[in-house]
Amino acid sequence: MSNRPDTPLQHRLKAEVKGDVLFDAFSRGRYATDASIYQIMPVGAVVPETMDDAIRAVALARAEGVTVLPRGGGTSQCGQTVNSSLVVDCSKKLNRILDLDVAGRRVRVEPGIVLDDLNRQLKKHGLWYPVDVSTASRATIGGMTANNSCGGRSLRYGTMRDNVIAVEAALADGTRRWFGEVARDEALRNDTDALTRDLLSLGDREVSEVEQRFPKVQRRVGGYNLDALVPNGATNNLAHLLVGSEGTLVFTTAVDLKLWPLIGPKVFGICHFGSFHEAMDAAQHLVTLNPIAVELVDRTMIGLARAIAMFRPTVERVVKGDPDALLVVEFAEETEAANLRKLKDLEALMGDLGFSWDGAGARFGGVVPVTEPAWQAAVTEMRQSGLNIMMSMKEEGKPVSFVEDCAVPLKDLAAYTAGLTDIFRAHGTEGTWYAHASVGCLHVRPVLNMKLDVDAKRMRSMASQAFELVRRYKGSHSGEHGDGIVRSEFHGEMFGERLVRAFEEVKDRFDPESLFNPGKIVRAPKMDDRTLFRYPPDYAGLEIEPALDWSDYPGPSKGFLGAIEMCNNNGTCRKLDGGAMCPSYRVTRDEQHVTRGRANTLRLAMTGQLGAGALTSPEMEESLSLCVSCKACKRECPTGVDMARMKIEMKAQRYQLYGAGLHERLVAHLPRYARLAAKAPWLFNLRDRVPALAALSEKLAQFSARRSLPAWRADIFAPRAAAEGPEAGREVVLFADTFNRAFERENLDAAVAVLTAAGCRVHHARPAGGGRPLCCGRTYLATGMVDNARTEAERLVAALAPFAARGVPVIGLEPSCLYTLRDEIPALLKSDEAKAIAGVAVMFEEFVAAEAKAGRLSLPLGEMKARAVLHGHCHQKAFGAMGAVEGTLRLVPGLTVETVESSCCGMAGAFGYHADTIDTSLAMAELTLLPAVRKAPEDAIIVADGTSCRHQIADGTGRQAIHVARVLAMSLDRGGSADPPAAREAQP
Repeated sequence: MSNRPDTPLQHRLKAEVKGDVLFDAFSRGRYATDASIYQIMPVGAVVPETMDDAIRAVALARAEGVTVLPRGGGTSQCGQTVNSSLVVDCSKKLNRILDLDVAGRRVRVEPGIVLDDLNRQLKKHGLWYPVDVSTASRATIGGMTANNSCGGRSLRYGTMRDNVIAVEAALADGTRRWFGEVARDEALRNDTDALTRDLLSLGDREVSEVEQRFPKVQRRVGGYNLDALVPNGATNNLAHLLVGSEGTLVFTTAVDLKLWPLIGPKVFGICHFGSFHEAMDAAQHLVTLNPIAVELVDRTMIGLARAIAMFRPTVERVVKGDPDALLVVEFAEETEAANLRKLKDLEALMGDLGFSWDGAGARFGGVVPVTEPAWQAAVTEMRQSGLNIMMSMKEEGKPVSFVEDCAVPLKDLAAYTAGLTDIFRAHGTEGTWYAHASVGCLHVRPVLNMKLDVDAKRMRSMASQAFELVRRYKGSHSGEHGDGIVRSEFHGEMFGERLVRAFEEVKDRFDPESLFNPGKIVRAPKMDDRTLFRYPPDYAGLEIEPALDWSDYPGPSKGFLGAIEMCNNNGTCRKLDGGAMCPSYRVTRDEQHVTRGRANTLRLAMTGQLGAGALTSPEMEESLSLCVSCKACKRECPTGVDMARMKIEMKAQRYQLYGAGLHERLVAHLPRYARLAAKAPWLFNLRDRVPALAALSEKLAQFSARRSLPAWRADIFAPRAAAEGPEAGREVVLFADTFNRAFERENLDAAVAVLTAAGCRVHHARPAGGGRPLCCGRTYLATGMVDNARTEAERLVAALAPFAARGVPVIGLEPSCLYTLRDEIPALLKSDEAKAIAGVAVMFEEFVAAEAKAGRLSLPLGEMKARAVLHGHCHQKAFGAMGAVEGTLRLVPGLTVETVESSCCGMAGAFGYHADTIDTSLAMAELTLLPAVRKAPEDAIIVADGTSCRHQIADGTGRQAIHVARVLAMSLDRGGSADPPAAREAQP
């Protein structure tokens, strides 16, 4: 696997370059794919500390005869960022703003800076960089420059080429120089700069051919930009030749960008159409209103988005009736009043075009206005996730990118889409459509199974016919996503052989030894060479007996491989702000520790590409070591990759072979020895009272001596009565999890007080045959002891099934435990009873919020003039419960609620206690959570429903966070209708 001897290049890189030098099989595998259908194993990867280190790495590769692949976010869809080269990853360290000229509206950046990160820093100056690609949360400026990226608002702002002022780059021989605006006549006479002179001379020679063969559409990003070299005024900008060159000419070291003022108020008009063809035909008319964007969402995408939890509310809010297509028209005038007038004009235009809400068939249509910024953001998020929403199909066939972003003149858009649909249907498939109707660039992906040779052949046939159709309409076969492997071989048909030779001349003049990313744009392999596919001809999965149910997915190991293959490398998990995914990557910035990297590692191991035994190897364990099972990927990954569940599966496979260490056993069996600990808490708490014992526990069991452990207590939650509250009240059953029962019974007391005050009859979940308290099995799942977890789950299901059969809500307080009922237990037991319980299991705050919304909640809550600072548990975020906890807190009169925009707290069950991961745990907490708590006023109430979250907050800030149930109980006390929770009966 990874124990091969150092290569000469690897040895020299380790000796001469500061940064990560990654040549093991697992690391190379993580850099072998991008968001395309291709996979090429690189020689190795280097993640340089500085730009000088990057340039030194390039020089060493050249000296050792190894080609170089510059790489940013690795999300290219045409195979630009895979090669059998040395990958130089600029995204981790080479991501600074080098110079900012606010008055001049320009900025100089290193190539690894991510667009969203750049714009966050520019926002305070009232500026932004407007090439707003859908991958803005992970797309680097270097990659966007290499691709000539465009974005949804290119109708107003243009493409990267229109907004790149200059590029600093290193040539193949190591020379670093700037490329930018030059005076043409002077440059042609300048013998000291032979490169510029030769390039401009080539432009002189090819001026007529460029005029004749280059498509006259805004979205042309194929080939080299020879039109940047032809005579067209007194100057030429040579940086524009590098834009779109896909890392094949130079190694970019800095980019100067043109900035724009921030967009002011916006409005969206969601135009509905009963016919896809009518929507395409209408686009040319809608743009006459001068919107800044017109974006398409088709029927397929609407349906898929409706099935995804995070997008369902958006669809329900903005989609009316059953449209065949939507066009999202965006206006950004100087005033809100002007925007509203534009919406009126849009409504009138739709009427003039013959569309109405009462119309039948193709005549159905109208405008749903969206003026609220929050809903606009939700629509934008859904639209920008269009590709990944479509990739959420669980079948073997997936929408495949190869003719995805062809661009045609707007007047021909309807005819082009109809023709392309005919091509797809003739090949037995359909396409899914979305994206930039305003500029005639629609993203379309026919559904194919790239594991089948017949579908690879169908892909090629469709590509040839589609590109012929594009040429008929004088469009561009590459309108946004570049050439890569998919389209480079078709340049002859698109541009003519003479210009292809000119492209080769440009490549050879810059890079005579073909050092940089060979095989892209010129001298390309065949696009259907299956040896370059992610699923090559010999692709086959291992057969293992999975511990969990993966039957929703196709493929080997009862669907487990199919679940892994849902990762299409779109890179959403690489985002650094917003949402919760992926917390470990936000700390390390390593490809190894991001959901995509883990999924690629699993896929390669499951298909034997990392050698025998890779699946349960130490390298695999290390690859998953920083996954905190936050489940953010389950919700926020548009294709639903659930790495937390996959980690359980891998832990189970490893446990079957090697068993568990002392640390894992102590964590796993905690629910079983909790009752014993309650009988002698002083003994179990000695570890944190005798300093030497903490150090010993770290040495023997890897519990960090820098952490205190939860304090055991004698007065655990163990009510004598089977139920309490009014006998005629609405029935609920309270699931008392191990952590609240043993360590923080006050939370359960508070929940009972609130529920009974609301008139509920609260049943206490107890094992049918008596014995030790119930447990969800979470600790066993976390350590791979699936059989033990199944035993606990069976006991719990047996106790709860009679309630679930009557539709009685099962209420829990600890998110990780309650959501185990909704998620893992049905996958563990595969029984109707488990599914029924999952259907009635709710968090305390979900129940309260739902009762309040339904008008059934009657609670005499007293006023609390205070501020609540709320941190959401990862599983609350993953299961969409944050709105419920916010709504529950807002029921308290006088209480203001501020939600911390945080990812994982970093404690994550036992993760934050382990000696090997405590530093990562603390770093996660310091990203946003702990600084926000420290800034909160002294009298603020810190609210966190997760046991681990509360412990992390206490450790990191010295402040005590409380559960939302206790906040409501405090308000109840002030309302005078309930005894204080502390006064309720306690029983050891």
